[in-house]
Amino acid sequence: MSIGEQASQLPADAAIKAVAALEDDLRQGMYEFIRAARHPVTREQAAEAVGISRKLAAFHLDKLVAAGLLRTHSEPVGGLRKVGRTPKVYEPVDADIRISIPERQHDVLAAILMDAVLSERLNETARQAAMRAAHARGLSVAAAERQQLRPGRLGAERALTLSEGLLKRHGYEPDRASPVRVELRNCPFHPLARQAPDLVCGLNHAFLTGFLTGLDAPTVEAVLEPQIGACCVALRACRAG
Repeated sequence: MSIGEQASQLPADAAIKAVAALEDDLRQGMYEFIRAARHPVTREQAAEAVGISRKLAAFHLDKLVAAGLLRTHSEPVGGLRKVGRTPKVYEPVDADIRISIPERQHDVLAAILMDAVLSERLNETARQAAMRAAHARGLSVAAAERQQLRPGRLGAERALTLSEGLLKRHGYEPDRASPVRVELRNCPFHPLARQAPDLVCGLNHAFLTGFLTGLDAPTVEAVLEPQIGACCVALRACRAG
């Protein structure tokens, strides 16, 4: 991965499978060897590193590939082409493996604050820049989902149903309290919310307001309703008048 590139983060279910695959000592040893090698590794090299046969190494390496920890392709060893079959080589994927229960999204918060610093406008306070960046991030996330799903015109109940699925993937643990209301049982930015509740709750509200804009759901609003142990924002159908 080159400078300036950012590793992707495995989804929670994939991260759990990846960690489970490393429970085996041999697999963990080979994975650590391949990460430290800084170049593609053959089955023979991985087998020698942990002291097992090539056949057994192939079995464990394929398990690591299936778990999303390694990728494989065929490549001449040392850059030299020889007669016969080109050997398989293995290298780590560019992905962060993190498991948090409940889920946290500190990387999203960091990205929002970095966007705010890099795009701060003249006569704009740092807080205003952060809120603008959070709104823009939420809008971008939902607009991309809408482009992919193409749901058409959204009434309040359908917009809330769609929001439930999308926000679950972002760690909010949505709960359909009623047909016209979704409560968010988890703050993905906790425990930072404890240190600066006004700022973090404001960023959550800006993000979710932008999210609804990007989803093109004008019949739904994000409202600040702080609750202990939950997100400070709820989504509800807009009230008449």
